[in-house]
Amino acid sequence: MSTQRNRMIHSLNEIFIPKLRDINFKGSFPHYRRTIDEKTNLLTFQFDKHGGGFIIELANWRGTEFKTHWGEVIPMNKLTAHDLNDRQRIYPNTLVEENGNKSWFRYDQRTLLIFGNKYNRLFIKVLKRLPIMEEYWNEI
Repeated sequence: MSTQRNRMIHSLNEIFIPKLRDINFKGSFPHYRRTIDEKTNLLTFQFDKHGGGFIIELANWRGTEFKTHWGEVIPMNKLTAHDLNDRQRIYPNTLVEENGNKSWFRYDQRTLLIFGNKYNRLFIKVLKRLPIMEEYWNEI
């Protein structure tokens, strides 16, 4: 794992994950979940395989267990957003597209180096997306 990715994960763990804990999410990096009245809200950080960025994937599941199409039962305390086909991606700016794709949260861009800690600055963008995440989790 790269030094930049480790620093980004450290920043998320230091600042954003406590916010998730405040709203009753459990789990460990990169997978988090909370269950309220048989409805499980999921959040997973997915990093760019080429490095330098990540997106956040959200999902919802209603029920006391999840069964894959091949018959495996995944307990709710192990369920991740990646286990579900129906999920929502959270981007830093849903209006910006790069190369035909919505942009990722990038921590490898030189523009982030100008003012302050680039990892904490990127975290602020993640934090601003929390109301959008809550809106999605409340849909079902």
